[in-house]
This record gives sequence, structure tokens and C-alpha cells, in this order.
Amino acid sequence: MIQTLQLIIAISILVLIHELGHFFFARLFGIRVDKFYLFFDFGDIKLLSTKTGWFSRLFPKAKEWETEYGIGWLPLGGYCKIAGMIDESMDTEHLKNEPQPWEFRTKPAWQRLLVMAGGVLFNFVMAILTYSLILGIWGESYVPNKGNKIYVNELAYEMGFRNGDEILRYDDYVPENFGMLQADLARQTARKATVLRGEDTVDLYIDHNMIGQVLNTPGMFDIAVPFRIKEVAEGSPNSGVGLQSGDRVCAICGEQTKFVQDAWEVLEAHKGEEIPVTIIRDTDTLELTMAVDTAGRLGVHLLPLDVQSKRYTVLSAIPAGFRKTFSTTGGYLKDLKLVATPSTEAYKSVGSFIALGQVFPKSWDWHNFLNILALLSIMLGVMNLLPIPALDGGHIVFTLYEMITGRKPSDAFLYVAQMIGLLLLFALMTLAFGNDIIRLFR
Repeated sequence: MIQTLQLIIAISILVLIHELGHFFFARLFGIRVDKFYLFFDFGDIKLLSTKTGWFSRLFPKAKEWETEYGIGWLPLGGYCKIAGMIDESMDTEHLKNEPQPWEFRTKPAWQRLLVMAGGVLFNFVMAILTYSLILGIWGESYVPNKGNKIYVNELAYEMGFRNGDEILRYDDYVPENFGMLQADLARQTARKATVLRGEDTVDLYIDHNMIGQVLNTPGMFDIAVPFRIKEVAEGSPNSGVGLQSGDRVCAICGEQTKFVQDAWEVLEAHKGEEIPVTIIRDTDTLELTMAVDTAGRLGVHLLPLDVQSKRYTVLSAIPAGFRKTFSTTGGYLKDLKLVATPSTEAYKSVGSFIALGQVFPKSWDWHNFLNILALLSIMLGVMNLLPIPALDGGHIVFTLYEMITGRKPSDAFLYVAQMIGLLLLFALMTLAFGNDIIRLFR
């Protein structure tokens, strides 16, 4: 329920901001806006309209407004119907009449360009403001890659990575954020990964046919957590065995436990039992008998991981928000490049609203929500810049062509191009929903 609520709120905000960009520039240049809708009112079915229904009865003066504001029934986006423009509504009745001075088609090319780019511009402005807000309130924190080791899943093992490796670089790219190691592996399209394995430097050659699996297999690189004790938890069954801060668990029941993950299976198998545990303290090796509780835990707190943190003032958060938006946009463009490369099978990772809803956490968290909102705003902006006729990018390309050549595409051409664009978008939506359905069945 909370995931669904977050998805609906996020989509509503993003659609309103995007369409507000078109609306703002249209009104700035004196272009009439007939309709401004959140969600689509296909079949003329409306949940709310300022021209009809209960709203117009409560506020009769709303009928006199030039623009009809409303909410449609189909939550797949929204639209801003601008007079004299061929858009996704495919309404061409206005083309039969003489062009009017308040119509989109009568305005100079540069004004039409700004109207078309307004939605994307507002999306990026929103991302900048949202990231600036996040950085100003919470700052920025991440686990550095340098000095930390990986704990791998089956796919990573198949590619040659091993538990305890430290990833130094992909080709010449040196990753900084541990949490981005898997994304960086896909985005860099690297031929070689260089890792530190013990005292040796090892080169692993990347099979690009596995990039699709990298994109569709979460959790390739967990952080290998050293089993170093900070303190014994309150109420722990091991409060009296003499553990000290800095002690390192190196073996349980004779099984080597260099990392915490190594101990999970052993502890699970000995719930509620007392077991032998080998501890290293400075230069000494100690043999202790410790109790495992019924949840498969020893009841100790571990030394925290090294986390890089940076705080920002109100003024410094704004340029940091610009940088964050720029770097996130660059990463997303690399993702799109992978999707457009069939050999990577990255197209299998394309998802619809089903996958999007699963991105949100199951409990409300403002930091996570705003981070996802900023990312989705960038994604919406970038996607709308694609040169597909039904998207803003298609209209922008046609307008730029007119500005460069001095020849305006005919209305008939724009109508056909819009139809082709809608078919392409429908195919993309079919792919996205198909991928989600397959993932659900799996």
C-alpha cells in the first residue's frame, strides 16, 4: 500500500511539473492552453474537471476559465493540450480553420522550441532543486570502494570475481563508490577488471555477453564485512565470555570465518547451541565457547564500516545539486546506450509501472522518496528528449530543422510522424509490461 502510494504521488508530481513547463512557456508567449490534465481522460471519462461535474457546480466561475483543468482516469502520465498543435490527442479539427494569433502554429520557431523544451527543462530544474534539498538536509554519504572487499554471488563468481577481492579499476576507470560497483561494471563496458587478491594484482577479462545478466541480477557485489567485534549487545548470551572491542572472529566450529557472511550458514545450523569460536586478539589466538541464540546470532555488535560523509550549507548545496544532477544524467545516458545495444540484452531490464513501484521502500522515508523522485525526474526528462515524434524530442527536432533550413514541415507530415511515434511508444510499453510480467512469474 505504501509503495503504491509513493508511486502515485511521485508520478503525479513529475507529470504536473513536466506539463507545467509546457504550460508556462505557452502562456508566456500568449498561446492558448485548452486543457491541463493529470492522467489521461480517454473516452472523455474524467475524475475531475473544472468545466463539468461537481467542481463546476461548486465553483461556477471555473467554467469561464480559458483552460480546463482536470484529472483523468488512466494513470499513465498526463498532458497539456496547446491550441494549434498536433499532439498525442491526435485532434486535427483545428487544422481545418484559419490559423489564429493565439495558436501554437502561428508563433515563431524559437518560441515553439521553448514551449516544447519547457517540460524537460522543468524536469531538470526539479532534479537540481530536489538534490540540493537532499544534500542541504542530509548531506552526502557513501561507502568508499578503496580499502573495501567484495562478497560475490554466483554470477560474479562465474565472471571470475572471488570473495575478498578488492576491485581496483575497470579498464582505466577507478570506481569510488562501493555501492555503484555493479552499475559501473555495466556502464563502463570495460574489457578488463583489475582486482587485488591477497597480495597479488589479478586481471579479469569481461565477457560482454554477460552484461545483460549483470543488469538483471541484483547483489553481485556485497561488501565483505570483517567479523570484528565492537561490543557485546545488551542481554546477549555471551556477555560473560570475556569478549573485547577489536576482537576478530576467525573461525566457528572449525570453519574459517574471515567475513561475517562466512558465519551465517554455520550459525544457522547451530541455533540454540554452544559452539567453539576462535578469536584473534592483537597477536594472541583464543579459543572460546559461545552461545548461539534461537535466531542464529552471537549477540555482538560489529565495528562500523568506514563511511565517507560530507555536509553542505544552504549555498553550497545548490552547486552540489547541479553536479549530482549532471552525474546522474550521465549515468542514465549510459544505461540507455546499453538498452539500445541488443547484444547486451539490457532491453530485458526495461520495466513499467510494476517495476517502478517496487523501487520504492515498503515504509515511508523522506530521504529515499526524494532521491527516487529526483532520479525519476531526470529519467522523464531524458526520455522525453529522445527524437521520437510523439515525445518532446521529436517536436524539438522538427522545430530545429525548420530553424536551420527555413522550411516548416507540413501538418500532414507532422500527423503521420505523430502516429509513427505513438506506435513506437506503444511497442516500448508492451516490452516493459512484458518484462515485468515475466519477472513476476519467475
